[in-house]
Amino acid sequence: MADVDGEFTTFVQERGAALLRVAYVLAGNQHAAEDLLQNALAKAYARWPRIRGDAEPYVKRILYHDQVSSWRRRARRTEVPVAEVPERAADDDRRETDLRLLLLEALRALPPRQRAVLTLRYLEDLSVEQTATLLGCRAGTVASQSAKALARLRGLVPGLDELTTGPGVTR
Repeated sequence: MADVDGEFTTFVQERGAALLRVAYVLAGNQHAAEDLLQNALAKAYARWPRIRGDAEPYVKRILYHDQVSSWRRRARRTEVPVAEVPERAADDDRRETDLRLLLLEALRALPPRQRAVLTLRYLEDLSVEQTATLLGCRAGTVASQSAKALARLRGLVPGLDELTTGPGVTR
């Protein structure tokens, strides 16, 4: 049992930060992301002897499925609680901050499946096939959901293509 605990602890220490970033994108705020990841890790720990060789995809799948379930269970919130009120950004930082906030709001407006697909494809940089496997659907579904989600984002954030191209911007 001590060996299992040690392996699990090592996994969390090595991959915890990356998993928290994924949880943050899915949940939309730090506190909810921490809760989401903690629940996913608790579920993974219960299955650790079976998944220890391939744990990260298993944990990510738990994250995605738990968050989609959460979206379905509760009404959509219009306010996001924060620990502190943010200060006003300098003019140079304002454009980037405004774009991030606009994108975050637009992502929240997407249906859960489309948001999960975009997270896997573009944040996690997974292929269409890997995303399909993780979500338990066909590659064609991932491709069509990606296209629909990107089109919707472009509609919700006018000029998105122009804002994300130019000097110093990487795609």
